[in-house]
Amino acid sequence: MQLQDSLAILKGFGPKSAEKFHKLGIMTVEDLLLYFPFRYEDFKSKSVFDLVDGEKAVLTGTVLVPANVQYYGFKRNRLHFKIKQGDAVIGVNFFNQPYLQDKVEVGQTIAVFGKWDQRKQVMTGMKVLAQVEDDMQPVYHVAQGVSQASLVKAIKSAFDSEALALLPENLSQILLDKYRLLDRQSAVRAMHFPKDLAEYKQALRRIKFEELFFFQLNLQVLKSENRDETNGLVIPYDRASLEAEIAKLPFPLTGAQERSLDEILSDMASGAHMNRLLQGDVGSGKTVVAGLAMYAAYTAGFQSALMVPTEILAEQHYESLQGLFPELSIAILSSGIKAAAKKTTLAAIEDGSVDMVVGTHALIQEAVQYHKLGLIITDEQHRFGVNQRRLFREKGDNPDVLMMTATPIPRTLAITAFGEMDVSIIDELPAGRKPIITRWVKHQQLDTVLGWIKTEIGKGAQVYVISPLIEESEALDLKNAVALEAELKDYFADSARISLIHGRMKNEEKDEVMQAFKAHETDLLVSTTVIEVGVNVPNATIMVIMDADRFGLSQLHQLRGRVGRGSKQSYTILVANPKTDSGKDRMTIMTETTDGFVLAEEDLKMRGSGEIFGTRQSGIPEFKTADLIEDYPILEEARRMAAEICAQPNWQTDPNWSILVQGLRERSDFD
Repeated sequence: MQLQDSLAILKGFGPKSAEKFHKLGIMTVEDLLLYFPFRYEDFKSKSVFDLVDGEKAVLTGTVLVPANVQYYGFKRNRLHFKIKQGDAVIGVNFFNQPYLQDKVEVGQTIAVFGKWDQRKQVMTGMKVLAQVEDDMQPVYHVAQGVSQASLVKAIKSAFDSEALALLPENLSQILLDKYRLLDRQSAVRAMHFPKDLAEYKQALRRIKFEELFFFQLNLQVLKSENRDETNGLVIPYDRASLEAEIAKLPFPLTGAQERSLDEILSDMASGAHMNRLLQGDVGSGKTVVAGLAMYAAYTAGFQSALMVPTEILAEQHYESLQGLFPELSIAILSSGIKAAAKKTTLAAIEDGSVDMVVGTHALIQEAVQYHKLGLIITDEQHRFGVNQRRLFREKGDNPDVLMMTATPIPRTLAITAFGEMDVSIIDELPAGRKPIITRWVKHQQLDTVLGWIKTEIGKGAQVYVISPLIEESEALDLKNAVALEAELKDYFADSARISLIHGRMKNEEKDEVMQAFKAHETDLLVSTTVIEVGVNVPNATIMVIMDADRFGLSQLHQLRGRVGRGSKQSYTILVANPKTDSGKDRMTIMTETTDGFVLAEEDLKMRGSGEIFGTRQSGIPEFKTADLIEDYPILEEARRMAAEICAQPNWQTDPNWSILVQGLRERSDFD
């Protein structure tokens, strides 16, 4: 037997039965061995007096009365009986499982696994155990055609065939000793069939460390390769010219902006390839830092390019750069540009008469040829796929790379998704910016809010009103926005000029509406989340988010960041009647802090990394056992150890670490 053999080689398996396991991603014997349970049920019987309300547990007792089935409604019924445990009499209910009646006999001692209701003193049963089973029972993710029983049977068959003996160790003895980890074969056995809870916890610790360590080792290898590249560009920028431009700015740079700019400039001037992430909260001034980095590249004779996810954002960055550097030749490329203008722009980019270019994914199209591309910047980079970013890099002769995001990234994610990058953080707001006041109101209070808004509009304020997000139906999302616009027009009548913007409008229409709003030709803008990122209207001071509990914390914070762009006091009103505890928690947290990094940590806890960034694009793997939040101490130690190993000269040929090199090669899921 080989680890890469099909399951069909196992006793009791044929090609058809083996094929059913493909739904779970189990193709080989090795896949089966490494398909771990996601939890264990504790089937050790407890005393009813030790239970707390809502706890899942096993109660053992003697059946006192015959089981009785009561029918109500279509195919709905309740099986009820009582058991005696010591001096306690406990009611037991099973819903829609009438067939269990024959398994419950008066005088019989049985074990019932279920959920305890403290107030009613009743156990809602999930499973009847004819006899008390092993204390711990594994629970695996299953699929149609593959039951828990068949999965356990297959795993036992693999163990009986001694396949486990073929599984190689992939951590060096130094690491096993340092962290007191189980060897790999012992850990895998204990993940499936632990002797007790203590052994299972030791196995789980080993497997989690293994996953996180190899992921971090892979990232550290990438990082060291980037630093070791001898073909990285040297961009010898003119410091005096750059400082003259900084002196012309209408505002001083914050300490965080100065620090981040110095880190970027140091990378650009070195021979190593820059691969840096610039992250900062909404309104923290990342665009100015990026613009100054682009100007530095210009003083050294290099072109720079800035890629953004939307045309509205491209237009805004284009205008910002023109305002900062009116003497430079700056171009914009997007799908909305007319053919003749695009042809002229492409020729200017290729012959070098364009110094800076801003655009959407149009920047990476085959027709775009750069003259001397030295610096590429992607804004809101997690919105671009890995291939799009790679194509961008290939447009020049190994240009320096700066990625920006206004979505604050918790450190937990930063050292996983961006562990191969250097990170600069702008964690200060520009001077003169006032914190945005956030209030949560119920729908019943909306009339009071609208009355206040009418007064504020009378004083010259501008307002965003966000239609609720319904991801499942773009058409319904649009309908909500149109209906909301009609209701507000009816309420405000002649006291406010109201417009509407949504994602299904043509780009020209969206631009027209946004330009009118920026020019204060309208007072109130009804919108879907199309205005979420980057739009800058300093006079807009009120953000109203309808059904705010439908949004995640990060998205609410992004929307809030559309106001507070000027020196006036700004407000965000969350209108919501949340029905879940999670929804109520999000509303409360939003009113308590405006710190995007605090909110990002909370959002990560509530929703997980996959929902925030999208696993495929962000590069965050779906770990089999590790959890980025709960296992942060292991993650941090794995990162520290991986960095320490990679810092050693010629570590990949050191006999002490040779087993790690092989283990890294085998983990193709992290390539």
